[in-house]
Amino acid sequence: MSADLQVAVGPLALKNPVLVASGTFGYGEEFAPYFDLSILGGVVTKTITLEPRAGNPPPRIAETTAGMLNSIGLANVGVEAFIRDKLPFLQQFSTAIIVNVAGRSAEEFQAVLRRLEESELRIDAYELNYSCPNVKEGGMAFSANPHVAHAVTSTLRKVTTRPLIAKLTPNVTNIAEIARAVAEAGADAVSAINTLLGMAVDYRTRRPKLGSIVGGLSGPAIKPVALAKVWEIKKAVDIPIIGIGGIQSYEDVLEFMIVGASAVQVGTANFVVPDCAARIVRDLEKYCDQEGISRVADLIGTLQVST
Repeated sequence: MSADLQVAVGPLALKNPVLVASGTFGYGEEFAPYFDLSILGGVVTKTITLEPRAGNPPPRIAETTAGMLNSIGLANVGVEAFIRDKLPFLQQFSTAIIVNVAGRSAEEFQAVLRRLEESELRIDAYELNYSCPNVKEGGMAFSANPHVAHAVTSTLRKVTTRPLIAKLTPNVTNIAEIARAVAEAGADAVSAINTLLGMAVDYRTRRPKLGSIVGGLSGPAIKPVALAKVWEIKKAVDIPIIGIGGIQSYEDVLEFMIVGASAVQVGTANFVVPDCAARIVRDLEKYCDQEGISRVADLIGTLQVST
């Protein structure tokens, strides 16, 4: 008998704990030719804002030793085009649809959410992008201050009854404090971490490699940081955590779940191996079967720590 891979992220039920991260999977159309998206626990869409955004000036991506720097700047089609042109495509797949939203202000966050709520198409949850390091307005400001994070989350909680997942930045002194603030304000879960602020320089030209000078570091390089932040959050709040940061194998998924994550998001690895997330689901099920693990959810938060 195959292992039960189902997990719950608050009120959000997932067929397995493997999601694909916002900003690394487009709107799903780009990866559908490579595998059946229905195998995934969920798709987190590219960030949606009220109006379309062109994003930051190029170059926007620089490869690093164990990951990549990006500075996309939340380029997206805007909420109207998303509902009209992108969201219908995802309806055909038997996987959770989590729409990542952002705004320059609490009012803009509200406006995006209200417009999505008007759609009759299926949306299973929202991920609130409080943490993008690559935009001048908004971005990290929403999760760098617990009072601001609490206020914005409280406002958005009144707009929808769908699950709210607050995506947190690691670029703060105390991420647990921010997690507590959004939990108290009504968030159903947090996802952590977003990218770390970084920089790459071309020594020959003496110029930065990114058009915006600094950007967000992701990939295997940040996995140890992400694990530590998930552990820190797990000790601070009771709401579920979705782990993000350098996940590229089933072993990585197991590590995040043991530390305390209820689910994970695969990000940078999608650029390297387009069907990476699907492979991880299959490998995770195979591992659980081999090891006699009947329910993968039983692994959550089972880290053994000497006292």
